[in-house]
Amino acid sequence: MKSHEIKAIIEGLLFVSGEEGIDESQLMDVLQIDRKSLKFYLHEMKEMYQSDHRGLQLVEVADGYQLTTKQEHAPYFKKLVQSPTSATLSQAALEALAIIAYKQPISRVDVEDIRGVKSERPIRTLNGKGFIKEVGRAEGTGRAILYGTTKLFLEQFGLRSTKELPPLPDQVSEDEGEEEVDLFFEKFQEQMANQPTLIQEGEKQPNGK
Repeated sequence: MKSHEIKAIIEGLLFVSGEEGIDESQLMDVLQIDRKSLKFYLHEMKEMYQSDHRGLQLVEVADGYQLTTKQEHAPYFKKLVQSPTSATLSQAALEALAIIAYKQPISRVDVEDIRGVKSERPIRTLNGKGFIKEVGRAEGTGRAILYGTTKLFLEQFGLRSTKELPPLPDQVSEDEGEEEVDLFFEKFQEQMANQPTLIQEGEKQPNGK
């Protein structure tokens, strides 16, 4: 393959790996190239992204690499998060939030395994709204980011701690468990009904829900 083709593939791999990034060994294995060649391509890409007309940058974290936004553009991202059209939580975000609340600390990949659909966007939304935060890194290859809920989450749900979350069906009888969880989300919806800038119809799930 030509140099520009390899760099295009690396860019695509970095994009799909999202916030978890991808390590050198994975890149070398996928591309079937040695470390020296990989370093050469990554160096060229770093220089390319450093240009003023690029909105992303290539950064090295731990033993891997990520594509991230640039710090100098942060004020614009803050405006987007605070704008009325983006200050909403969708059904997809609510589902991801529920999973994180009960399963924390949990990685994005594990959230996706439970939901059955990609969840990078809902998680990014929840993180931007302050409902979840990074609480650590998973062991093993990739060192995936682990997420947990925040004080804001507890305040919005009227909880003193996550120990007050309704029990899940596997902790009580099936009928009782489902009823408890339904009541929990009904309470959340009622609380948010008085805060129209926080929860409205928002992004849809990939399957159209």
